[in-house]
Amino acid sequence: MESRFLQLSDVAAELNVSDSQVYHMVRSGELPAIKIGGRGQWRVERARLEEYIQRKYAETADWVRQNPLVERDD
Repeated sequence: MESRFLQLSDVAAELNVSDSQVYHMVRSGELPAIKIGGRGQWRVERARLEEYIQRKYAETADWVRQNPLVERDD
């Protein structure tokens, strides 16, 4: 059974980015997370990560539509 919550390092591995990039995404509010425990460790709910990924797919598709690839004549 998959864990409901992921450590930031797990999220970084899933997205193939650095831990510091994930930390910035969390601190900026781009990626929803919670802070738990006495040491205030960050956790990202797996469902929120999937929602984030879907949102990024939609944003990317919108960007591609607005910025069509222009083929050059060589």
